[in-house]
Amino acid sequence: MTAALAGRTAVVTGASRGIGLATARALAAAGARVAMLARSADILAREAAAIGERAMPVPCDVTRRDQIADAAERVVMQHGGAPDILVNSAGAFQLARIEETSAATFTEILDVNLVAPFLFLRAFLGGMRERGSGHIVTIGSIADRATFPENGAYAASKFGARALHEVIRGELRGSGVRATLVSPGPVDTALWDSIGPDARAGFTPRAAMLGADAVADVVLFVVTRSREVNVDELRLSRS
Repeated sequence: MTAALAGRTAVVTGASRGIGLATARALAAAGARVAMLARSADILAREAAAIGERAMPVPCDVTRRDQIADAAERVVMQHGGAPDILVNSAGAFQLARIEETSAATFTEILDVNLVAPFLFLRAFLGGMRERGSGHIVTIGSIADRATFPENGAYAASKFGARALHEVIRGELRGSGVRATLVSPGPVDTALWDSIGPDARAGFTPRAAMLGADAVADVVLFVVTRSREVNVDELRLSRS
């Protein structure tokens, strides 16, 4: 049986861990050639090697615009054009009250969660439009619709990412290029390591969070639908 994504290409950011790594694995297993982007070059190379020949590690710090431009150029050269699938998964998360959030921290979280996805869209959308096909998946969050204390920077970035998705969905309608927002509740990834939700009142225990593989399975679902169907948005919670 032919793999669902055989012959197709993908770019996944934040692909050295968490949702990004799980998504890269799922897409490659379905037959796609996957460019895995993350700043941890050694970890990225190891994880790509474990996936196999369909995975291409591309070291890239998404807070650096020059590195984003270089990575996008490398992807286009290696894949022979814009990717068929772009998954903006790289994420930064930190809890702090507004008066305790430095301008540098606020800027970094917006750079990772909002500016970088915009720059990758800028790099690839033209090629997707010209080809008349492509799929952009934005990994959102429960925090792209709900606000929580100590969540100012993250919520601002995720609300912005949802707005950006809604704009591109409107702009792309009828073009053959699809766009999907996947908004999970809490996911058990390394982003929680420094926070310790199990010991904090009002936080979801890690054992009760979604798994990264479950989110990746949803990404695989949306990109393998019939090309006449656009899954505009999916909100995920633990069953």
